Amino acid sequence: MTLAVRFALKVRAGQTPCNPRALVRPYGERWRAAYSCQPWNSRGRLHPEQASPTRSEFQRDRDRIIHSTAFRRLTHKTQVFVYHEGDHFRTRLTHTLEVSQIARALARSLGLDEDLAEAVALSHDLGHTPFGHTGEDALDGCLAPFGGFDHNAQALRLVTRLERRYAAHDGLNLTFETLEGLVKHNGPLLGSDGQPGWRHGSRPIPRAVLDYDAVHPLGLSSHASAEAQAAAIADDIAYNAHDLDDGLRAGILDPDELRSVPFLDELLREIDAGAPGLEATRRTHELTRRVITRFVEDALAESERRIAALAPASAEDIRAAGHPVIAFSAAMAEADRSIKAFLFPKLYKHPRLLPVRRDAETVVRDLFVHLTREPALLPDDWRAGLAEASDAQIARRVSDYIAGMTDRYALAEHRKLFAATPDLRIA
Repeated sequence: MTLAVRFALKVRAGQTPCNPRALVRPYGERWRAAYSCQPWNSRGRLHPEQASPTRSEFQRDRDRIIHSTAFRRLTHKTQVFVYHEGDHFRTRLTHTLEVSQIARALARSLGLDEDLAEAVALSHDLGHTPFGHTGEDALDGCLAPFGGFDHNAQALRLVTRLERRYAAHDGLNLTFETLEGLVKHNGPLLGSDGQPGWRHGSRPIPRAVLDYDAVHPLGLSSHASAEAQAAAIADDIAYNAHDLDDGLRAGILDPDELRSVPFLDELLREIDAGAPGLEATRRTHELTRRVITRFVEDALAESERRIAALAPASAEDIRAAGHPVIAFSAAMAEADRSIKAFLFPKLYKHPRLLPVRRDAETVVRDLFVHLTREPALLPDDWRAGLAEASDAQIARRVSDYIAGMTDRYALAEHRKLFAATPDLRIA
């Protein structure tokens, strides 16, 4: 019988108090560095709860995210290609799982809390709209008079308000550490002077973030934990590798054009030297695998160097460092930028994809305009309380409804309301 099971039986028998600090030993079997987030020292939840006798606080967060409605919807939300383009292209769900795997690997190697890194990774895309960034851009434009749309802020709305699964409260009631990671995994939102930080320097911080921070402060001027930073860099790694893979598989990216990126050219030369004449499918998989491996190994080496230089004694030292601690080296950061610079015109803005993107924008915009003019068309639970609502409140409610749609549900709803609906297939 394991230590955790013996502890659980004692809790049920009333022999051991059920509180976070009592969970140190059952969950202390996995080594954690001093600068990791310790689940028994969590800053807690907005609504206090009794601790679980069998799971740490961060494990509970991870499980709540996986069982949420928003997480299931990621199955049919676009990553790059629309859902019906092929069974092997990434969706938001498969991308999220790949980010989670990389984040766990980084956390495990660096002595971080693997469960927290996984929870942040699993939640990072919950707020995305149908049709990927195209849908987000369309909703952002529609909501411009009312504060705009931001997928990170939408994810926060989902896990703190829109998920309705518990009798005692709205949302999932996640820990401070998971919510902090969700909101700040890309860096602080406020500078030391209280002004919007680098990510929101050109626009206001989303109201959803400020409203939640007012009741459960998330430390918007500091960096997030090392676990959240691991999830963020895992997202970059997964994007680069898997968008290359999907682009090559779809025939939109020309393998020879990849050689214009020195980092990719070096990897292709290695593959061709070691396995000359390799078939295209295997060559693509070899490239994807090596891209992930090189980025992960570099991130580990650079992060270990930064941690050694900082010598953090706690997670608070990571937050107060003033710069990311989990990061790429300068050379690999340049490789990251060069891959993104290559993919932007060659994949995301490819002429074959642009008509699909324009049609997707039309679908989202049509739905928003029609439903804000006639909110009575919303489902019953979405109409509640709108009789005396302001234009801003109606717009945000409609936005919440549309943002939660999958690609196919958005198209189905458009067909109900309009005489013609775009097909959204790549020519």
